[in-house]
Amino acid sequence: MPNKGAPLGPLRILLVEDSPEDAELLCDQLLEAGLEASFERVDSEDDMRAALAAKMPDIVLSDLSMPGFSGYEALRIVHELHPLVPFIFVSGTMGEETAVQALHEGANDYIIKHQPARLPSAVARAIREARREMERLRVEDELMRAQRLESLALLAAGLSHDLRNILQPLLIVPDLIRDRSDDPKVVRLADVIAECGRRGHEMVESMLSFVRGSRLPSERIVLQRLFQAVGMLLKSSLPGNVDLHLEVRDDRMAVEGNYTELQQVLLNLALNAIQAMPEGGRLSLLAERVATADGERLRIRVQDEGIGMDEATVGRLFSPFFTTKASGTGLGLVSCKRIVESLDGTISVSSCPGEGTCFDLLLPLHGAVVEREDGAMPAVPAGRGRRILVVDDEATRLSLLGNALASQGYRLRLAADGAAAMRHLQEAGMPDVVLVDSGIPLLSAGQLLTEMQDMGYRGPAIVLEESGNAAFADGLAPSGISVHVLPRPLEMQRVFRAVADALGAG
Repeated sequence: MPNKGAPLGPLRILLVEDSPEDAELLCDQLLEAGLEASFERVDSEDDMRAALAAKMPDIVLSDLSMPGFSGYEALRIVHELHPLVPFIFVSGTMGEETAVQALHEGANDYIIKHQPARLPSAVARAIREARREMERLRVEDELMRAQRLESLALLAAGLSHDLRNILQPLLIVPDLIRDRSDDPKVVRLADVIAECGRRGHEMVESMLSFVRGSRLPSERIVLQRLFQAVGMLLKSSLPGNVDLHLEVRDDRMAVEGNYTELQQVLLNLALNAIQAMPEGGRLSLLAERVATADGERLRIRVQDEGIGMDEATVGRLFSPFFTTKASGTGLGLVSCKRIVESLDGTISVSSCPGEGTCFDLLLPLHGAVVEREDGAMPAVPAGRGRRILVVDDEATRLSLLGNALASQGYRLRLAADGAAAMRHLQEAGMPDVVLVDSGIPLLSAGQLLTEMQDMGYRGPAIVLEESGNAAFADGLAPSGISVHVLPRPLEMQRVFRAVADALGAG
């Protein structure tokens, strides 16, 4: 084997040579030197372009002067189509000045035909150098991509706290709107606001979960309900010339996963489809059972009648930061693919310019869901003046919780931390129920409840627990107090129900 180093493996060598005899001599010399190679000979521009388009060679060996075609033209074509492929001139007419010019033009080396002993080692060296350069560029590209993702992660972490505060009213206010109006239009607007608030808040959690590399909790997702929610959210973005068609062929179908993430996938695909139909058309979302080699699975199809895409665009759709939109980030479809694959599913796309695009999601099916006839949440009894101590360090959520519970007839005492809560207790006595966030400063939720128990409190407690952070991670759960854990993000109807249940149990 010429040169020392790792084995080169099978090589594909393109010979630009008008003499079959000279080409055969080059092949024999390289094979005798121990190189494992296949060869292809061309002697015109058209043939060379066709060979380079069919498959990228490991190296190009070219004569300098040929009838109707020159080595410099061959070098230019290689740099145009495959700039990292090494190129060596092998010529019997190359003088010193010509050799210097060849290197200046970008050739890796030059060999004199009647002195070919150096050819095998020159070929091996050029190929190894080219492979090292390709690997260096690949590593640099991966590093750059990792740095960009890290920057996005830092941005996401920095914004998450403020975004939660901004979105909190969208989770709480809709319930207050419903309690103050029986107008169906107002109630429907409240539903839209609540759905947007939940989606926004949970998208923040999903984003942070992706950054941390953790999985969000799974739940049983009923496809009929999911499609209804997606349809409601899409209506505000739907142009008048786009017809939305939603179909779930079996309303008992369900899938296991995170509701917000799967909803995010469908919304992303649907919004992309809407943008791909500037002249209008039909947007279809279909859920059905299909038979596959792995058994029966759920297929969700998102199909449009838009401008479509060519094969090159389809091939790069799921590459990070690739986008066809002027203001796109190139991360939407990457996120969709990550979510679908986390559910043990697959996502595929078929498209044709001028004929539209179809995305197919194949997901594992889970057992049918039986709906309760009395699925509506029971009415929440009024507070009747009972006292609630609410402890939360997020001012927006504290204020909204206070307003919402006060509107139900409870008497409120609000505290921003454990120390302020203790002052309230010393000044005004014990409440009927305490609602405390698990992440309050100065005193943890467990420490506060333990202190309250020592002071004689025997009522119930509701602890707001953030996903991934246990309410009593410090191990200080009180033994003499009935504790109800309520996960965030909050839905006020669930808060009202939890308070009523806690008081009823107490």
